[in-house]
Amino acid sequence: MAQGTETPAGPPGDAGPAKSGTDAYLHRRTLRRGSAGWLLLTGLGVAYVVSGDFSGWNIGLSKGGFGGLAVAMVLMGVMYACLVFALAELSAILPTAGGGYGFARRALGTWGGFLTGTAILIEYILAPAAISLFIGDYVESLGLFGLTSGWPVYLACFVIFIGIHLWGVGEALRFSLVVTAIAVAALLIFAVGAFTEFDAGRLNDIPADASAFGSSWLPYGLLGIWAAFPFGMWFFLGVEGVPLAAEEAKDPVRSMPKALAISLAVLVFLALITFVSATGAQGANAIKEAGNPLVVALQGDGEPTALSRFVNYAGLAGLVASFFSLIFAGSRQLFALSRAGYLPRFLSLTNRRKSPYLGLLIPGIIGFTLAAWSGNGGRMLNVAVFGATISYALMALSHLVLRRREPELPRPYRTPGGALTSSVAFVLACSALVATFLVDRDAAFIALAVYAVALAYFAFYSRHRLVAGAPEEEFAALAAAEAELARD
Repeated sequence: MAQGTETPAGPPGDAGPAKSGTDAYLHRRTLRRGSAGWLLLTGLGVAYVVSGDFSGWNIGLSKGGFGGLAVAMVLMGVMYACLVFALAELSAILPTAGGGYGFARRALGTWGGFLTGTAILIEYILAPAAISLFIGDYVESLGLFGLTSGWPVYLACFVIFIGIHLWGVGEALRFSLVVTAIAVAALLIFAVGAFTEFDAGRLNDIPADASAFGSSWLPYGLLGIWAAFPFGMWFFLGVEGVPLAAEEAKDPVRSMPKALAISLAVLVFLALITFVSATGAQGANAIKEAGNPLVVALQGDGEPTALSRFVNYAGLAGLVASFFSLIFAGSRQLFALSRAGYLPRFLSLTNRRKSPYLGLLIPGIIGFTLAAWSGNGGRMLNVAVFGATISYALMALSHLVLRRREPELPRPYRTPGGALTSSVAFVLACSALVATFLVDRDAAFIALAVYAVALAYFAFYSRHRLVAGAPEEEFAALAAAEAELARD
């Protein structure tokens, strides 16, 4: 047994006398396998991200102008493409709910696994809290049921959508697919309408300042490109969470790489048409600070149109899709870390429908509390982005380490370009991590403070109580045993 791990004894009556302690422990921590094919997984990948097309990315125009954000979007798109190809290989090797934590656990040890898993949790707990605030703003602006943005709306979001997740993963992913399809269709309709007002001269209408290498295309100079990195990420942020559904997928070795590739292709297409059409319709200067840039892009004279109203409602659908899917991702990462003992074990218990109910409820309570107390969705999203970039760098590094240290490891799917691909992802992820300090230094330090508390818990308590029978821990232990045999 690996140092610092233990075999848990099953609770009385947990699984009958025929089961060992480990079997009984894992029996109460089982997800519903075979619930999601490649189509539902693809929908999940798009759902994570689609709300970012409706709002948020446009703030990058105020940091880098059209040219700066365009370059940032391309570079971040390259980063996500390289990362997704690396994750496709890793998820085919280890198709468990641990996702990034499991990959890093095998490559970088327990500390690497915990660092990666914690970074992912920061992203997937903070992002839904922020999106619930945006949903409240949309509900108020649309005048739905006379509601205003406040804690009752935030609470309703968490209660309703966590309730659907508790019903079962298949039902949850099908609901997500339907809402996502509505949001994607709306983006396509928006682009058609916006392109009828397109004027290339409006793309670069932000006046240039005195920055080095400043121009009409780069009004804030070269540094503006770097400052726009976090906003270029908004077109893709979250797609890396698809492997978290691996234990519940049908034939994950085949379906996971396919779903990752298709969802990224869809997101790239949506990013291009949304970015260019919205900016060209009314100008970069007009939408750079807008909370609903697509609606502003369609309302040249400020008067609502039938199309702008439709896009406004569709924006709410996009927010719901991302909110709903991010809750799923956070619960699965928390489930895997808890099942392996990195976090309190009771958080990985599953109900009769094989949903990790405490892994859904506890992050939901935290998210609702943060939303109701803070009210600062932008700050919470910046904290989430900081956690995301840390996880990207560590996951890319995991791919590099496994390629170098275990070249003979069976790989049903191989990353095109191999180590070069993940090297590009690693360098760009580190650059994006540094860029978050340029955008919101306070958010970066908040994320670091949360990290420090989590690391203290791991260092002084949980690393001595890991569960050897958890799939990700068994996978790592097998690697250690094979290495020891090779040395002998």
